[in-house]
Formats: sequence, C-alpha cells, structure tokens
Amino acid sequence: MKKSLFILAAAVTLSACSLNQNPPLKQTDLQHHRFELLSVDGQTVPAAQGRIPEIEFGSNMHVSGKMCNNFMGQGKLQDNVLTVKGLASTMMMCADQNLNKWDHVISDVLNNGAAVSLKEQKLTLKQGKHTLVYRLKDRM
Repeated sequence: MKKSLFILAAAVTLSACSLNQNPPLKQTDLQHHRFELLSVDGQTVPAAQGRIPEIEFGSNMHVSGKMCNNFMGQGKLQDNVLTVKGLASTMMMCADQNLNKWDHVISDVLNNGAAVSLKEQKLTLKQGKHTLVYRLKDRM
C-alpha cells in the first residue's frame, strides 16, 4: 500500500511539472507576426506615448522593431531561446527616458538570448533580471 501511494505521488508530481513547461516554439509560431510592448520588468508601457514599442518577426527569423530607436537583426530560435547576435540599431535620443532605457534592455535581452514563451497571444521575453511582455498586434 505504501509503495502504491509513493508511486501515485511521484506520478502526480511529474505530471504537474510537465504542465508548467512551455511547449517548444517553432520559427513559424513567430514569423510574420508583430507584437506591441505591454510591460518591461513589470512597468506598464503607456498606450498614449506617441511611439508604441514593438517587435516583428519576418522571413527566416529576421527580427525588427522599435523602442526609442529602430532595431533589426538575424534571429535564431532554439529550445525556446531567441538570440539576435549583433543587433543593429539607430542611435537617436528620445524625450521619453523609459524608451531610452528600454533601448538598452531590448539590446541586452536579444544579444544574450531570451527565454521565449507565447501564450494567449502574449509573447514574453525573459533574460536575466529583465522581462518584456508583448501582445499580438498583426497588421490587417
């Protein structure tokens, strides 16, 4: 009886662990989609700031977007980690200090490899202490 309870407890624990894992993303899950930024490190992005930060995934995982500056580069998705080495960016200064700060955040996150999840049309990029949450906003 004790052995059966142990086996049952182990099975329940293992099944609970497997439910928490993100399913593997494929390039096709991201390609040809555009996402608008909702929050950075828990801080909500104001909707009416004039320039809405975004990230877009093109053919062959070409990644582009904007914070204060426009950025672009060749992405690689492997084991739910998105890496864009050598991310190129324009070099303007914005009046909005958050956008200036977030330029550095997106660059660090993508260059160092971000854990990616896509659930209920929300894209989350996590790397180190940074978390960026986007929502799907494809062009019509």
